[in-house]
Amino acid sequence: MDINLLSKRFEVRRLDRNYVEMIYDMSCKNEIYYEYHPPFVTRESIIEDMEALPPQKNYDDKYYLGFFEDNLLVANMDLILDYPTEEIAFIGLFMTNVQYQNKGIGSNIIGDICNYLKQLGYKKVRLGVDKGNLQSYSFWSKNDFRVVFENEYIVMETTL
Repeated sequence: MDINLLSKRFEVRRLDRNYVEMIYDMSCKNEIYYEYHPPFVTRESIIEDMEALPPQKNYDDKYYLGFFEDNLLVANMDLILDYPTEEIAFIGLFMTNVQYQNKGIGSNIIGDICNYLKQLGYKKVRLGVDKGNLQSYSFWSKNDFRVVFENEYIVMETTL
């Protein structure tokens, strides 16, 4: 996968430990997310997210990404390819900088990502939404994600 093709508007970079402070600064301002997904973000939890893998997956399938305008982190995403099955891409995290929220920018990023994943042959994109988080649920619903089942999360997906 060529990460440069994931966004038409923003520069896409793989995020590593060198970006932890930038991710932390952005994440701390997204208080609503942590109301429903405690505990509140720490630098250590960001590193854990960067390194976390689902069962039977390896780091070749994981893309912990940042979307940048100039040098400002606009959004970050944890994307796992071929999970939970082939032809499905899984978004483990998507967070938009509060300065860019409610302007259609997050939807633009998701649209670009879905279009590129479709070109790569993926059939669906799946994610989990924290129960009770109406802001997140509304965002994903607006972007054509539908509930497929519920467990500890509301699992949603879109067909590409």
